[in-house]
Amino acid sequence: MASQTSFQFFQGNSLSDLFAQDISNGNYALILNYPATASWAAYPNTQKYFLQDGSGESTKTSFDKICQKEPWKNLAVLGHGLRGVVISPPSNTLIHYWREHFGFRDLQAEKLDCSTYLDDLSQGNDSSGQLQSNQIDRVITLFPFDHLLPERHAVDPEIHYRLLSKATLSQLGVPCPTYQTYQLSEVRLDQIPLPSQFPYLIKTSHGLSGEGTYIIRTQSDLNYCLEELEKYLKIKLLETIIVSDFVKHEVNNYCVQFYVNKAGEITLIGVTQQLVSSEGTYLGGVIDYTNDLSKFSSMIAAVGKYAHQQGYFGVIGFDVLENRNGELYAIDANFRINGSTPLCLQRHQLLKLNKTIAKYSSDYRMEGTLDSILTTLKLHLDRRDFLILSALEKVKYGKIYTEIYGIVTGETVEEMQQVEQSLHQKGLHLTG
Repeated sequence: MASQTSFQFFQGNSLSDLFAQDISNGNYALILNYPATASWAAYPNTQKYFLQDGSGESTKTSFDKICQKEPWKNLAVLGHGLRGVVISPPSNTLIHYWREHFGFRDLQAEKLDCSTYLDDLSQGNDSSGQLQSNQIDRVITLFPFDHLLPERHAVDPEIHYRLLSKATLSQLGVPCPTYQTYQLSEVRLDQIPLPSQFPYLIKTSHGLSGEGTYIIRTQSDLNYCLEELEKYLKIKLLETIIVSDFVKHEVNNYCVQFYVNKAGEITLIGVTQQLVSSEGTYLGGVIDYTNDLSKFSSMIAAVGKYAHQQGYFGVIGFDVLENRNGELYAIDANFRINGSTPLCLQRHQLLKLNKTIAKYSSDYRMEGTLDSILTTLKLHLDRRDFLILSALEKVKYGKIYTEIYGIVTGETVEEMQQVEQSLHQKGLHLTG
């Protein structure tokens, strides 16, 4: 394990560059999508590795988010060397834009059938024989898959699942809020002792993107939370909950990201200030590429050491709240590629253009097709004022619009805000 004073920033700009040091001895691929529990999923994660992605069918994370918008964002920065498994490919227009603006000429995507892809990967080939000549031996995942053979996971799925649990936070060796963990097979919801005063938090063990995290400020909040937990219990997707203290007087909300390799060596990726709704839903992040991560060094060292001891390698992002006294508390740890990892990976390319500030959001929308948007925003795109990570065309009331995951950039915060205003005037809007 490297000493905490010797951490260096990652010098590449792609996920392939990040993982290169650990995948040279085998045929690795990255599944770009999360598993799902909705009825549309051909391989629902409802047997062992539960995740909380919606307590009812109407509130489940949608197909377009899990299988299109989110995976495409990571495909945009995949680079060369690591193959990306795609079950719903992006448009040729989007791929052409990526090639032109991110510089990755060969898109190393493995298009597999969404109804058979986990069986194909477990067997090392697919029904059309596309993988047989270049077999995939190990698969890097954002979350363990029930229907992918354990030995195909690049990280032991049992270990990965435990690391991803919010109940693991206190074992990482970093300051965190006091919390209690309850196994719902051993105690009923109405028997769990709750704090006598608001606010506090109740969390499910494996909620995604804020789902399963309930900020309890009032009795009404508590009633809603308990109703949701009962729904999860009814559909048998919840085993563990956490009741946590609330960090008061928060002044900053960070996501600190780094890579730990198989030897336990740490490479810094970046730190973002997180944009989170009052309900705890993740909205995006802002980054200053000139900031170092020295204030987080001891926390990075501790989390990286623990991850390595457990047998994990890959990207880690942990969320940190800073209070008005400058005290830092880790509130979550994500042992996977994070939502703002593609934003962090733009560091070197944007610094070459003197763009030190950037903001990522998954909630942009603009009327028209992607082709028309690329024409309308051409000046900003050519100047790298705006980068498109993901774009999905939709139709509502007969009108075409495009949902966009994007990054706005600037040399200063003020310039970035001016760019945002200019983009807004041209029709790009935030819906969150």
